[in-house]
Amino acid sequence: MTVPAARPASSARPQPLPEARPEQLGLSAARLQRASDAFKREVDKGTVPGVTLLVARRGQIGWFDAIGRQSPASHAPMARDSIFRIFSMTKPIVSLAIMMLVEDGELLLSNPVAKFIPEFADQKVGVETGSGELELVPLERPITIQDLLRHTSGIAYEHTGTGPVHQLYQQSRVRSRKITNAEHASIVAGLPLICQPGAGFNYSRSTDILGRVIEIVSGKPLGSLLAERILGPLGMADTGFYTEQHNAGRLAEPFERDPWTGEQVQLFNMIERPIMESGGGGLVSTAMDYARFCQMLLNGGSLDGVRLIGRKTLELMASDHLPHGCKIEGTILSPGHGFGLGFAVRKDAGVAPFPGSPGTFFWSGIAGTFFWIDPKEELTCVFMAQGPGQRDYLRTLVRDVVYAAVE
Repeated sequence: MTVPAARPASSARPQPLPEARPEQLGLSAARLQRASDAFKREVDKGTVPGVTLLVARRGQIGWFDAIGRQSPASHAPMARDSIFRIFSMTKPIVSLAIMMLVEDGELLLSNPVAKFIPEFADQKVGVETGSGELELVPLERPITIQDLLRHTSGIAYEHTGTGPVHQLYQQSRVRSRKITNAEHASIVAGLPLICQPGAGFNYSRSTDILGRVIEIVSGKPLGSLLAERILGPLGMADTGFYTEQHNAGRLAEPFERDPWTGEQVQLFNMIERPIMESGGGGLVSTAMDYARFCQMLLNGGSLDGVRLIGRKTLELMASDHLPHGCKIEGTILSPGHGFGLGFAVRKDAGVAPFPGSPGTFFWSGIAGTFFWIDPKEELTCVFMAQGPGQRDYLRTLVRDVVYAAVE
């Protein structure tokens, strides 16, 4: 079987967003400097090698700083165009692609996943018995495309728990970058679900399965579809499932060992071509590229005169979709938040231990990248770092220091 090579970042010239002085955008330059200073202290303490911080308001960048070093093994400073593994910040891009196909009339949110990948029709739910054994029970209803988008499919992630279903994931080949998206989907379909579809929010490999659905519906490799419909039109030339060798001097790297635990840090090689184009976590990108994606979302689906998705479709995506009574598993969703079709969504002004506005939607990557979009404040922020163990701390810190600058 011939396997299409994963698509690299484009050789086209990346497109920037316009810049303005912070005061022109209702931002405090002094407080944004304090934000940068806070991350300089973290770099000096050895929390993370370096970061990039981009803050935009009303369609223009008011602050864009590169702090620290690009890699602990090099003296090269962090740069605005440094390239990062964005891991799960891939998910919103793939979720947008699915919704574009919905707008095209190619599929419905209510469609069973088995309509496109028949192996999912025979899936079972794994129920742990009192003796610790796993009992397999039939599905009460099929997994839908909407379930995949909002992580209520019952599919799991190998790193989010230690139960018997998680252990089966850990023993499988789902983490391999050397299998195709079709092979990955088949493996996941052969594993039991962690709960009945719709019964719980379980952060999972659901978006990887969406990537395979995109391939089946479009008849194209995932990377090709993303480049054609999203990355190319938005001018995201530095975003792809790997980057070319000539960009080796732009790669942001983590510490070899976690500065807090001493455990070895292992992230994928950004120059190596993977066979699997992971819709859940495979893209590499830059702060500016992702800021263009964010600005398109804040604009209601268009940027620079190019519309990718309808305003009402995007409104649907950025709404809470967790059903009443749905049990939220784990701590990945903070209090006061729900989950939409590809993004976490803030529901309350309070409750969560960090600032923000109701209606803000966002997501992050396991290696330390993070973005949010606050429609009420016309604000977007893209934060890039490669520090897996420090990601939760850095996400809260960046919210605190950036919102302090909003006038």
